[in-house]
Amino acid sequence: MKDLFIKRFEYYKSIGDKTFDQLTDQQMFWQYNDDSNSIAVIVKHLAGNMLSRWSNFLTEDGEKSWRNRDEEFVNTLTTKKEIVDFWEKGWNCFFDALKQINDDNINATLYIRGEAHSVIDAVMRQLAHYPYHIGQIIYIAKMIKNEDWKTLTIARNKSQEFNTEMKNKFSTKEPDAHSSPVCFQNSPEVRDEYKQ
Repeated sequence: MKDLFIKRFEYYKSIGDKTFDQLTDQQMFWQYNDDSNSIAVIVKHLAGNMLSRWSNFLTEDGEKSWRNRDEEFVNTLTTKKEIVDFWEKGWNCFFDALKQINDDNINATLYIRGEAHSVIDAVMRQLAHYPYHIGQIIYIAKMIKNEDWKTLTIARNKSQEFNTEMKNKFSTKEPDAHSSPVCFQNSPEVRDEYKQ
């Protein structure tokens, strides 16, 4: 299960990485209006969440006393490099935590703001949270880049070609091979896990 979690989150991180590759320093700080978050602010929040939730996650509450969540929505970063470095720091903390998950602790109880979660529930909570914000990052980037945007997934009006390509790619694989880089419903690991 740990490997499946890591693979899933690596995918979402990778589309964030590819988004940053398309943007200049200035574009990382663009806001639609004063009440909107820039990509820099969203990254600051994501990394802040990761560092708080996943540092010593088995022994300490995920809402650390040193975290100031409200401050995450005030930009203090000044360059694209600072943004990307903080992004990497958060992900490194999170992936290090995921690597600690094993059969003995996957159902252990951990706490977030005093609320009990199993380890698997805490990971699933982040599987909803992190892609939500990565989607915001991508949407902002698409607005900024407009017709210069390079798509990260299936190009518009190219679904049939993509489906054919994926069927051809996986037709020679074992029957339990993953059906796509984004969808794992054919994985027996997933099916077995959720049969319970």
